[in-house]
Amino acid sequence: MQSHGLTYRASRWLLIALVSATVALAGCAGHSKRKDDKLAKLSPDQIYGQARKDLRAGNYAGAVKQYETLEARYPFSEQAKQGHLDLLYAYYKNHATESAIDQADQFIRENPAHPRVDYAYYIKGLVYFESGATWFERAFKADLTKRPPQEARKAVQAFQTLLQQFPRSPYAADARQRLVYLRNRLADYDLSVARFYMKRGAYVGAANRARDIIESYDGAPAVPYALQITAEAYRRLGLDDLALVVDNVLKENTLPDTPAQAAKKQRWWRLWN
Repeated sequence: MQSHGLTYRASRWLLIALVSATVALAGCAGHSKRKDDKLAKLSPDQIYGQARKDLRAGNYAGAVKQYETLEARYPFSEQAKQGHLDLLYAYYKNHATESAIDQADQFIRENPAHPRVDYAYYIKGLVYFESGATWFERAFKADLTKRPPQEARKAVQAFQTLLQQFPRSPYAADARQRLVYLRNRLADYDLSVARFYMKRGAYVGAANRARDIIESYDGAPAVPYALQITAEAYRRLGLDDLALVVDNVLKENTLPDTPAQAAKKQRWWRLWN
């Protein structure tokens, strides 16, 4: 009998818990439905106003929801058109990388002559620029020179398009600064590949990769190191005359800090904070 009593009480408490959970879920669903019904009654001006308010307050997730609601319910309204670039910025600040890129590409495709299309290129470049390293890698000073720089190349493309098509854009100066960093980043990656080839004894591959650095990234800190690798690779290949020519060029170039040394002196991701 005692055993049956315990089973009955346990079942009773389980039933109460299930009923409570069901009521709570129903309450949440009802609250969400009431909130959606309230949004449905708002005019385009009201939704746009709330979205702008959230954006200015730094509530980027809230701003994204408002702008998406505006586009879904009033896609052809003037407010929706005005909100396209704001939504792009909200995606970017909310770290919604894919949505930000899609929004930028859509805006550029649909509004090639828009007076602010340069902004879309700029934000697109920023998204790729900032996706080059995670916060974890930044915090622990990971060596990014060995990571394939796909995002860096895409950022370069976006910033270069901005500068070519809109050289007087208010975003041009910042884009140029970022391009300097990106060029150095790409040169450093190629340098790490050339060094890898040297360690493996692939001297032709090392010389070719080093030559690409010299030709493509003139002035980058990696260039003198690329000259060193080129000279050493030529010697290993028995091309001493060519190695001597490179040595003479190298004498005119001072070796800068290595990428690792430069990273210790300056954290690039804080340059634009």
